Amino acid sequence: MKKRIQNRFVADYILMFLISTLIGVFAVTLLSFASDVISKNLVNHNYTAAKIMTDDLSVMDVEPVLANGGGVQVVTKNYEVIFSQGINNLPAMLNPETFTDFLTASHAKGNPYSYSIAYNPRAEFWLVVTFPTSIRIDFAIVHNPDFSSVDTQGVVGVILAIILFYLILLGISTVIYSKLTSLSIINPLKKLCSSASRLKAGDYTSRVDLNLDNEFGELETIFNEMADEIEKEIALRKQSEENRKKLILDISHDLKNPLASIMGYAELCLIKKEMTTEQRQAYLTTIYNNSSRANRLMTDLFELSKIEAPDYILVREKLDFVEYLREQMGAAVAGLDSAGFFYEFELPDHEITAAVDRQQMSRVFENLVDNAISHNPVGTRIDLIMIDHPDMIEVRFKDNGVGIPVELSDQVFEPFVRGDPARSSENGRTGLGLAIVRKVMEAHGGSIKLAIENMVGSEFILLLPKS
Repeated sequence: MKKRIQNRFVADYILMFLISTLIGVFAVTLLSFASDVISKNLVNHNYTAAKIMTDDLSVMDVEPVLANGGGVQVVTKNYEVIFSQGINNLPAMLNPETFTDFLTASHAKGNPYSYSIAYNPRAEFWLVVTFPTSIRIDFAIVHNPDFSSVDTQGVVGVILAIILFYLILLGISTVIYSKLTSLSIINPLKKLCSSASRLKAGDYTSRVDLNLDNEFGELETIFNEMADEIEKEIALRKQSEENRKKLILDISHDLKNPLASIMGYAELCLIKKEMTTEQRQAYLTTIYNNSSRANRLMTDLFELSKIEAPDYILVREKLDFVEYLREQMGAAVAGLDSAGFFYEFELPDHEITAAVDRQQMSRVFENLVDNAISHNPVGTRIDLIMIDHPDMIEVRFKDNGVGIPVELSDQVFEPFVRGDPARSSENGRTGLGLAIVRKVMEAHGGSIKLAIENMVGSEFILLLPKS
């Protein structure tokens, strides 16, 4: 294995050298191209001395140069400035020496000005066009095949010697690099292979301990996290199975109590011959109430399973949701008054349409009201606020009652989850109300969530798309 790894690193090192060389060549080409593109898009490229040159100075158009912040000078063959407008960087005293120095310096790198200089042999003058430099990339590789150095062979020999020396250093560093790198990889790989083999055999407690602060350290972390995820997945499967069993137990428990009460009182009515009218009435009332509880549970279970069915279809109709919600809350007023609740409804005064299933949407607000009445004391305040958004209808249903425990905030919309940890159904509730509410809202393309930031009471936020 060691030899194969070392060979792999030798090949990779050479490959990276080739790639870096290609990148360098590409960078040189790109810089040259960028220099050419930038220079062609600058103002000084459009108004060069050659382009505006004329034999007759009186018809020479220098306005574009001046309008773009440049300058124009005309120098005769006797080094006299006969025309000058705009920027003028010519030496104060012109003679062959100072003008030659100016011409040389005009092409120097880092010059804050860009010069374009042309000579008119017919009129015998130089035209100098000057622009302040905004941006310039001075980069070029020039080779003139018509003029070669006298000692060309010597220059070529030096270049070849440099390349050969570079290749020798490359070879030595490649061998050293590959050996050191392969040695630092063998041991971590052996440990990883050993732990992976144990994991494959079913030992999900297998972990790797390399104590390395490099890529193998990251691989160690990933390997250990993978093993953790596998253990969690197994735990989730067990939890899912336990939830299924718990759901069955919850249904059995919620049905067992009322059925046992019904059977007990019915049996008592049958075997107890001497019974007053008041006793019989009390027993029958108990039987009826427990029958209603059992029927409510079965009805809610049926409703929940019906909504969850993939072929379930809502019977939608387009209506004024503001008026519809006003009717729903009006129907709930009697129950709120009987429970000793205070309430306030804030609804818009304009029409907002939505396509909803009247019957199913009624269950949403009936369940929310029943849920609030069942779990809060007398004197609780209920607020319902409807907010109009461009594409959505937002309804906030909140109370200042006992609230919902924080540990249940993520599970409150699951079946049989109640605020009472003992999951008691003595209040007649099935624990399916909020689960049905969420399913109905999702079937309408909306959503419901519990606002967990409230410090007092509970607040449900419903979103429903407009039509």
